[in-house]
Amino acid sequence: QVQLVESGGGLVQAGDSLRLSCVASGRTFRRYVTGWFRQAPGKEREFLAVISWSGGSTYYADSVKGRFTISRDNAKNTVYLQMNSLKPEDTAVYYCAKGGRSTPTVAEYDTWGQGTQVTVSS
Repeated sequence: QVQLVESGGGLVQAGDSLRLSCVASGRTFRRYVTGWFRQAPGKEREFLAVISWSGGSTYYADSVKGRFTISRDNAKNTVYLQMNSLKPEDTAVYYCAKGGRSTPTVAEYDTWGQGTQVTVSS
């Protein structure tokens, strides 16, 4: 059974960068797509990006396209989210999740990490 643990969040200023990591236990992790999502207080969980099992295909939400980059290192069982030019509206808890196909639909991801808080001050 795959378990996911996110890290790398913190408090930054607008314009700064952060790199989030999602480390998975279990050798089968590399068979799945992995997505990044976020949830701000009082809002629904929002899709950000997804990467195929090989890393050869990625897909981004319009809200982060050009600022965020998803990547993976299957040898390390890790998926990353590089976030540049952060804005106060990026403040949220960030989650990674595994799924069977590359989709922005939250319900199609079956295993989630506990989340890491990102706070961007103005």
